[in-house]
Amino acid sequence: MPARRPIATALAAPLLALALALPAPAQGLDLGSMTDDERAAFRAEVRAYLLENPEVLMEAIAVLEEREAEAQVAADAEMIAARADALFEDADSWTGGNPEGDITIVEFIDYRCGYCRRAFPEVQELVASDGDIRLVVKEFPILGEQSVLASRFAIATRMVAGDDAYKQVHDALITLRGDMNELSLELMGEELGLPVEEIVGMMGDEAVTEVIRANHALAEDLGISGTPTYVLGDRMVRGYVPLEGMRALVAEERAEG
Repeated sequence: MPARRPIATALAAPLLALALALPAPAQGLDLGSMTDDERAAFRAEVRAYLLENPEVLMEAIAVLEEREAEAQVAADAEMIAARADALFEDADSWTGGNPEGDITIVEFIDYRCGYCRRAFPEVQELVASDGDIRLVVKEFPILGEQSVLASRFAIATRMVAGDDAYKQVHDALITLRGDMNELSLELMGEELGLPVEEIVGMMGDEAVTEVIRANHALAEDLGISGTPTYVLGDRMVRGYVPLEGMRALVAEERAEG
C-alpha cells in the first residue's frame, strides 16, 4: 500500500490558489530568495487565506485522498495480475461455489477474526443466491496460536479426508464459541464423524506448514495485513463488507468484465 502523505502535502493546492489570488508581482516571487521579513509576510498571507477559506484546504485534502485511492486500485490490480495463479488456481486452497463460475472471489480468513465470523453467513448467502460465483478460501491465521492451531486442523482435515470434510470443519470453526485448543478441535472432529487421530497426526506435518507459509507470503506480497480480505477480479477489498455491498461489487466486476 502506498505510504500516506502527510496532511502538509495537501497544502500545495491552497498555496497555489493563494498565489493566483495575489497581485501579479507576488505571483512571480522566488520563495527561495525571500528575505526573512518577506517570508514571514508570505506565511501570514497564507495563514490568513486558509483561515478565511478553510473549505479550500478540505477540497485539496479530498483531491489528495481520491488520487491516493486511485493509485491504490491501480497498484492492487498490478499485484493481483502478477500473482494470479497463486490466488485463483492454488490446489492447496479449498474451492467451493460454482467451479465454472464467471466470478472468482478469494477470501483470506482467520477463524478467530470477529469480522470474518460476521461475514461468513453473508458470503455463504452471496455464493448460494448468485449461483455463478467460485469461492476460494485462503487460510491466513494472524491472531495468535489458537488461530494457527485451527488453521492447521482445517488444512490437515482437507489433506486427510477431502474437500467435503474441510467444508464441515471450516463452517464449524468459523462459528465456534470458546477456545480453539487441541481438546475442543478433537471433540469437534469426533462430533463430525471425522478420522480425528489421522487429522491430529497430520497437523504438524511440513505440508500443512507450507500451506500456511505460502499464504502468508502471498498476503505479504499483496500488502494484505488483516482479515477478511477479498480478491475479486482485479481488485482487493479489505475488511468486512455487508451482503448488499458484496453483491454490488460482483455486479461491477461483471459489468467491467
